[in-house]
Amino acid sequence: MDINVDNRANVTIASLDGRLDFEAADTAQVKLRELLGSASGKALVLDGASLSYVSSAGLRVFLTIAKEAKAAGVAVAVGALQPAVQQVFDISGFSKTKIIDIQSTVDDAVRAVTR
Repeated sequence: MDINVDNRANVTIASLDGRLDFEAADTAQVKLRELLGSASGKALVLDGASLSYVSSAGLRVFLTIAKEAKAAGVAVAVGALQPAVQQVFDISGFSKTKIIDIQSTVDDAVRAVTR
């Protein structure tokens, strides 16, 4: 799993590329925590366009980042999930419980965190 970073105004965009599974979860969580720390008072968008798979360990990463972002006062959203990954979010209840704001595109996610 690779995480590439881009910035737009006050929004840090982390593009997730590959599989977010048990093997990648700890490394991804460390990197996303670093980005969350540097986004203090701003916003973080997770771009899922190149995220091909999410396991339960990967969902834990999203849950942890969402909770830590809320505690830090950083808005966080996910955009552009692939259909198979979106299905995992739907089945797990992440989509319905609003654990994390899920948008259909990265631009929509950026708009959601800058409202």
